[in-house]
Amino acid sequence: MSGVYRSANATVSAHSAGAVTPSDTTILPVTRALYVGTGGNVSVVMGDDENTVTFANVPTGAIFPIQVSKVLSTNTTASNIVALW
Repeated sequence: MSGVYRSANATVSAHSAGAVTPSDTTILPVTRALYVGTGGNVSVVMGDDENTVTFANVPTGAIFPIQVSKVLSTNTTASNIVALW
């Protein structure tokens, strides 16, 4: 497991945010969550850098509490994604 996990208390809110452009190569600092502005599928590399998964039909406006190191362009149909740290 090469990822960097955040283990802060789950009740602590995000302290920073940034727009995400899905990319199969761009590595993000491991997120606390993703905000999905326009719903669809979200394909990610999880924070452990070992698991790639596509979450189907993530709804518009969802705050998705997952730690990821990449939001992949392949298989991602959602847009207006914001990383929360």
